[in-house]
Amino acid sequence: MLRTLLCSFLILLILALIGARLLLPRQVEMGMNTVKNHAPWPVSDAAQQLHQQLLVADWHADSLLWDRNLLQRSDYGQVDFPRLHEGNVAFQVFTAVTKSPSGQNYHANSHDAADNITPLVIAQTWPVASWSSLFERALYQVQRLQDYAREAPDQVQIILSADDLRKVLNARQASAHQNKANGPVGALMGMEGGHPLEGKIENLEALYAAGYRLIGLQHFFDNELGGSLHGTSNAGLTAFGREVVRKAAEKHMIIDLAHSSPQVVNDVLAITSQPLVVSHSGIFSHCRVKRNFPDTLMQKIAATGGVIGIGYWKDVTCDDTPAGIVKTIRSAIELLGEDHVALGSDFDGAVATQFDTSELAALTHEMLQQGFSETEIRKVMGENMLRVMQQILP
Repeated sequence: MLRTLLCSFLILLILALIGARLLLPRQVEMGMNTVKNHAPWPVSDAAQQLHQQLLVADWHADSLLWDRNLLQRSDYGQVDFPRLHEGNVAFQVFTAVTKSPSGQNYHANSHDAADNITPLVIAQTWPVASWSSLFERALYQVQRLQDYAREAPDQVQIILSADDLRKVLNARQASAHQNKANGPVGALMGMEGGHPLEGKIENLEALYAAGYRLIGLQHFFDNELGGSLHGTSNAGLTAFGREVVRKAAEKHMIIDLAHSSPQVVNDVLAITSQPLVVSHSGIFSHCRVKRNFPDTLMQKIAATGGVIGIGYWKDVTCDDTPAGIVKTIRSAIELLGEDHVALGSDFDGAVATQFDTSELAALTHEMLQQGFSETEIRKVMGENMLRVMQQILP
């Protein structure tokens, strides 16, 4: 009898664990990467026609963190490849999040504060090595992207070089000439903060070999490379950080300053000559929050030939409707010039948005409504980002 009860208990426990594995990650994401309920955003025929002719590109999405098959269209979250195709997105940067604080405090996070990625990694049954290693978490996320590209090369092509950019552009052009679907999405892999380097330059080599072509230096914590915009030190680059920046530049990696301290930004400006990127942000004079760099610092970044990716969430735009985001884009053009503004959604980055990536034509519509020229629209929606990738990638 006791043996039967124990077997029954074990079976129930196993079923409960399976149920938690299937349901818990989905419920967590549904509460974090929300799209607010809304009627369809207006898109005129002229806007839709123009949007389908645009090269659309986005500097920042954290979709590989979550337990979804990105080859299938989901009814939650903000990005997957079917929705990227619906939004006519040609190039998407996917960033690996390996460490993040509970609540994503923009003001100050101790480097040893609790990390909310660890329980998510365990709940999603990632490889055991990734439970305690940020390096392994980064490897796992790029491997997921590679798996998608192998399984569906008609949907996903990984970007490692400028030649890969040309291949994607040619494939999409051929699809358009044949009146087929949009063609593959070019997917470039980046890391959200240099945390997975774990203080070892050889880990940069390994992650580059695995497919990483963009490096964000910090995320929400100070790290071995230097101070975070949201850390406690306000420090600049460490000796290791300088080594990483120089090595990344030598390897033709894109350097992303989105979460770096202002002193780190100034230090990077002093030791590099390549265009620099702030992948997902807003404009401080338009939305006065700590998350947005001071205008003068943004101008220094733009002066490298770089670009600022405008985010889609309220914390950086102060108005996350399509009209509000386009007003932020206009303020960025007025501050930096039309050659230095791009899209940087932060989709699937634990932010609430008013639309998902399938609805990007709403931004094209709003740009036309607000008097943007076609040249401005084309540059902001993707041509500026393409130019920077072409200039930097090997």
